[in-house]
Amino acid sequence: MALSRLFIANRGEIALRVLRAAQGLNLETVIGVSDADRDSVTARLADRALVLGPGPAAKSYLDAKLVVQAAKASGCDALHPGYGFLSERAELARLCKEHGITFVGPEADMIEALGDKLRAREMAAAAGVPLVPGSGEIASAADARRIAGDIGYPVLLKAAAGGGGRGMVIVNGPSEVEAGYHRASAEALAAFNDGTLFMERFVPEARHVEVQLMGDGQGEVIHFGERDCSVQRRYQKVVEEAPCVAMPDALRAQLHEAAVNLAKSVNYRNAGTCEFLYDVMREEIYFIEVNARIQVEHPVSEMVTGRDLVQEQLRVAAGKGLSVRQQDVVLTGHAIECRINAEDTARDFVPVPGTVTRWRPPEGEGIRLDSHMREGASIPPFYDSMIGKLIVHADTRDAAIDRMIGALDAFEVEGVPTTIPLHREILRDEHFRSNTIHTRWLEQDLFTAQRMAAE
Repeated sequence: MALSRLFIANRGEIALRVLRAAQGLNLETVIGVSDADRDSVTARLADRALVLGPGPAAKSYLDAKLVVQAAKASGCDALHPGYGFLSERAELARLCKEHGITFVGPEADMIEALGDKLRAREMAAAAGVPLVPGSGEIASAADARRIAGDIGYPVLLKAAAGGGGRGMVIVNGPSEVEAGYHRASAEALAAFNDGTLFMERFVPEARHVEVQLMGDGQGEVIHFGERDCSVQRRYQKVVEEAPCVAMPDALRAQLHEAAVNLAKSVNYRNAGTCEFLYDVMREEIYFIEVNARIQVEHPVSEMVTGRDLVQEQLRVAAGKGLSVRQQDVVLTGHAIECRINAEDTARDFVPVPGTVTRWRPPEGEGIRLDSHMREGASIPPFYDSMIGKLIVHADTRDAAIDRMIGALDAFEVEGVPTTIPLHREILRDEHFRSNTIHTRWLEQDLFTAQRMAAE
C-alpha cells in the first residue's frame, strides 16, 4: 500500500513537523485548520489548506467527523493526528478505517485499550512488566481508605480514563482520603467524562523515564532508547533529556526489554511510548502507561539516534514495515529539549495569547528549533500555550547543558512573555547540573528557593 496524499489533523509545531516529514517522502499534504490558523505558516506551506471551522477546538480540531470528512473530500489516503486533540481518540481511527483512509497510528481497538489505564495495567502485568503496587477500580471513598491501608501511605489516586496529571491526587494519610477521592473523581469526570479512579503507591522521589517504541503491527517492535522527563510542573513535562544517564546500564536494559515485551505482547503498530517511574532509592522501575501516538518530546530521541520518527510512522502506516533493525539503532551523545510556552510565570503560568513582535531564535551546531512561530505571528487564545521546542545535542550531558544555556541566552522573543527565563534558571541550577532531581524537584525545591530568595 503506497500513500500519496496526507491529511494533517493538527496545528502548531507538530503540524509543521509532520508536514516536513511528509514532504521529505514526496507526499502531497493537506492540512485542516481552524479559522484562527488560516494564516499560519503550516497553512501556507501545505499543498492545500482547508478551514475546518471557527477557532474553538471543539468546533474544528476536536470534531472527528468534520476532520475525516475534510480528509475524504480533499482526496487524502492517509491522516496523521499529531499529538493532543484527537490523536488518542479511537473514534478518529475508526472513522478513517470506515472511509478507506489510512490512520497513521495504532488500530482503534488498541488506542481504546491503552487509553483505559486499568486495562493497560492488566496488559502490562500479563506481559510481565513490573507495576507500582496498586489497585483495580475503586468503588467509593471507603473502598479507597481500605485499599490505601493495605498499600501504605502515601498513595496516589489516578483517573482510569486519563493522563496529563488530571484526576491525580496525592493522599498522605487516612484523614485526606475522603476529600482526595472526591476531588480526583470530580477532576476525572470533568476532564474525561469518566470519574473512575484507581490507586498506586506514591513514590516521593521518582524519576519519570519513558521508552520510545515503534512497531510494525506484524509482531516486530524496536526501541529508540529512553528519555528522562523528570523536570515537571503539575505532572506536565517541562524539560526532557535522552538518554537517562542517572540509570544504571543493567536497569536500562531491563527497562527497554520490559517496554518492548509489552508492545510485542499486543502486536503494537506505529509509534508509542511506554512510561515508567524510576524509584532511584530502590533501583526499581514501575510501569505507568503507554501513550499510543508520537510524543511532544520525540525530538530528543531523534537527536541521539539520528532517526526521523515521523517518517518512520508514515512508512509503517504505508505497510512498508520498519526501516531499521534494533541493532541499527545506535545512540550517540546527549540531547535536551525545553518546551517554550507563551506563559507568564510570575502569574502562576497563565497563558498569554497575543502577537509575537520579535522572534530571533538561536542557531548553530547541535541546535534545533521545532516551532511554527515567526515575527508578526499571532498566538490564538483557544489552544495550548506551547509555541516551540528548543532542542540541543552534544557529546555529553554537561556539554549539552552548556549548549542549551547558550541557546536560551541567545533566544529573543518579544510581544508575549515566555518560559525561556525559567528554563535558564533550571539549566543553571546546581541540582540539575549534578542530576540530583526528581519529578517534584521543580515545584518542591527550585520554586521554593525562588520564593525564599524573593522574600
